[in-house]
Amino acid sequence: MFGQPDRITLQGFNNLTKVVSFNLYDFYVARSEDERRRYVQDIDEQFNARRITDVLREIARMLDAEVLSVSAQDYEPQGASSLVLMSDLGHGQVGTHGHTSVGAHLTKSHLCAHTYPDWTDPKGICSFRVDIDIATCGTIVPLRALDYMFHSFENDVVIIDYVVRGFTRDAQGRRVYMDHSVRSIQDFIDPQIVRDYHCEDMVLQSENIWQTKMMRTRLNPADFFPAGQDPKSPDNLAALEDVRREMVGVFYGWPG
Repeated sequence: MFGQPDRITLQGFNNLTKVVSFNLYDFYVARSEDERRRYVQDIDEQFNARRITDVLREIARMLDAEVLSVSAQDYEPQGASSLVLMSDLGHGQVGTHGHTSVGAHLTKSHLCAHTYPDWTDPKGICSFRVDIDIATCGTIVPLRALDYMFHSFENDVVIIDYVVRGFTRDAQGRRVYMDHSVRSIQDFIDPQIVRDYHCEDMVLQSENIWQTKMMRTRLNPADFFPAGQDPKSPDNLAALEDVRREMVGVFYGWPG
């Protein structure tokens, strides 16, 4: 495993910045104008600014962080954003490496989320994208929140990036660029979740950069069509193949 030993005696406080970017895509088939309108309406109701703020607050709670302020906004015609400033000062807890965060870190940690519904594909393949960024300083390891994010949204394609930047100093004054071990982002996700996806990793250990891309391997046809339709009709099975092609395109970055 890469990283520093489990316990490091630091000089002062921990200034390492740890950033997780979690991008998820969910797909749906809506061919008629009425079906598309209902799809967008359902998305707006399920994932409005209040709802995604609740998700961010729960992430902060899971990370033992204190919420300092919240800014949230619903947009016209669609979409929502939320920004949560947080601190690992919290309840004055001592971190896993034997030091306590200080007030200088109060505004250096944040959570933000943005939603992007898309219903303009000529074949009627709608998509809903959520981008969630967690940027922390101090002892918080934001990878701990990944399972909760998987359970909070439907996820057909997921792209996760993790970067550690900056340095802190140990008791002897030497620079420390990493204070925890990371082999793969997948190691921080429940294996029962991982088994439902095809996963590919990019690891730049010496640069403290990791990426995991995940694409669902088995699709339940009933999840992709409006109520009352036969998901196994020939037309809908063909549409499901279009969904699969859209997923592959997003996964590999191919133009549509």
